[in-house]
Amino acid sequence: MSQSEQDIFKDEILIRPIEQTGKGFYLSVTVLLGVIVFAFYMLFRQFAFGLGVTGLGQPVSWGFYIINFVFFIGISHAGTLISAILRLSKAEWRRPITRMAEVITAIVLAIGGLHPLIDMGRPERMLHLLTDGRLQSPLLWDVTSITAYFAASTVYLYIPMIPDIAILRDRGVKPRWLYQFLAWGWQGTDHQKKVLERAINILMVMVIPIAISVHTVISYIFAMTIQPGWHSTIFGPYFVVGAIFSGIAALLIVMIAFRKAYNLGKYLKEIHFKYLAMLLLLMSMLWGYFTFSEYLTAFYGHEPNEMRVILYKFVGEMSPFFWLMVVCNFVIPLVILANPKTCKIPGILVASIAVVIGMWLERLIIVVPSLANPRLPYPTGIYIPSLTEWSLFAGGIAVFILGYMMFAKYFPLISIWEIQEGREHSVHEVAERLKSYLPEPPSEKLFSQHVRK
Repeated sequence: MSQSEQDIFKDEILIRPIEQTGKGFYLSVTVLLGVIVFAFYMLFRQFAFGLGVTGLGQPVSWGFYIINFVFFIGISHAGTLISAILRLSKAEWRRPITRMAEVITAIVLAIGGLHPLIDMGRPERMLHLLTDGRLQSPLLWDVTSITAYFAASTVYLYIPMIPDIAILRDRGVKPRWLYQFLAWGWQGTDHQKKVLERAINILMVMVIPIAISVHTVISYIFAMTIQPGWHSTIFGPYFVVGAIFSGIAALLIVMIAFRKAYNLGKYLKEIHFKYLAMLLLLMSMLWGYFTFSEYLTAFYGHEPNEMRVILYKFVGEMSPFFWLMVVCNFVIPLVILANPKTCKIPGILVASIAVVIGMWLERLIIVVPSLANPRLPYPTGIYIPSLTEWSLFAGGIAVFILGYMMFAKYFPLISIWEIQEGREHSVHEVAERLKSYLPEPPSEKLFSQHVRK
C-alpha cells in the first residue's frame, strides 16, 4: 500500500458518508422536500394572484423578502471571505473548516439572490435591467456584484475540490462518471499541484474585495435614499460587520451539526470551535460598537423624522424585536463566550443560534420601521407577514439544509488533500514561520559579555 493510499485509509471516515447513507438521511430529505414543495405551491399561488397574498402594501412595500435577501446574502460571508482570509494568513487550523464554510456561501447566495425576484411579483421584469438598467442605480450595482460574487465563490469552492474528486474517482465511488468528469484528469503531478496552488492563491485574493463589495453595495440600496433610519454613512461597514458576524455563527452551527451527525470529532476539535468563538465574540463587540454609534449619532441630532423611527424601535411597536436583537447579538454572546467555563461546544451552539436569530431581527429592524414611518405626513404603516411569506422563508431554510446534505452525500465536507498536506508539512512550516517573526537569539559573544558584567 502506497503512502497516499495509507493516508486515504486514515481518513476513511471522510468518505464513508458518501458511500453509506442511513434511513435518517432519507427521512430528513423527505421532510425537507415536503417543506420545499409547499413553499413552491405558495410561490406559484403568489404569481397567480399577485402580491396581495402577502402582507406587503403601502407604505411598507418591503417585508420578509428583502429582509431574507439581506439575511441570506449576509450569511454567505461565512464561506468565501472567512476561508480566503484564513488561507491568506496561512492559519493551519483552517484546514478542516474551509470547505464547510465555502459550501455555505455557494448555497446561500443562490437562495438569497432569488428573493428580489420573488419580491417583484413579476420576475420577468428583471429583464428590464438588461435593456433599461441605469448605471446610477444601486440596484444595478447590487445585481452585478452578487452575480460576480456567486461566480467567484463557486469557482473558489470547486477548484480546491479537484484532488478529492479524483480520490473518489480512483476509489470507484458511484456515480463514477460524475467524478471522472469533475476531476479534470487530475493525477497529482507536481505541475498540477503548482497550477492548483496558483489558482487558489489568485482566487482568494480576488474574492475578498468582491465579498466586501457585495454587502457594501446592498447597504447602498438603503443608505442612498433619504429615508429616515437609512440615510447613514455608517451603513457600509455596518452591513459588512453584520454579514461576517452572522456568517461565523452559521458556520459554527453547521460544524456542530455535522460533527455530531458524521462523527467528525477527530477533525473538528475543540480548538477549532474556540478560535471561531473568539472571532464571534470580537464581531459581537464590533457589532455593538457600530449599533451604539449609529443610534447615538441619530439621537443626538434629534431630527423629527429620525426620532420618530428611533422611538418606534426603542419604545414603540417594534421595541420587543429591537431589544431581543440586542440580547441575542450582544448580551448572550458576551456572557457565554467571554467565560471560559461556558465557552464550550454546547455554549458556543447556544450563542451561535442566538446570533443568527438576532441578525435576522436586525434586518427586520432596519427594513420595517423606516418604511412604516414615512417622511410625508401619513399615518404609521402596518406590516403583518402572511402565510405565503412565512412559507417561503421556511422553504429557503429547507433548501439550504437539503443542499448542504446533498453536498455531503456526494463530496467530502472536509478537504482530504489539505488534511494530508497539513500532516506532511505542518511541523516544518510552523517552525519556519516561528523563525521568521521571532527575534534572533543573542550571539555567544554578547551573551558571554552580559554574563561577565
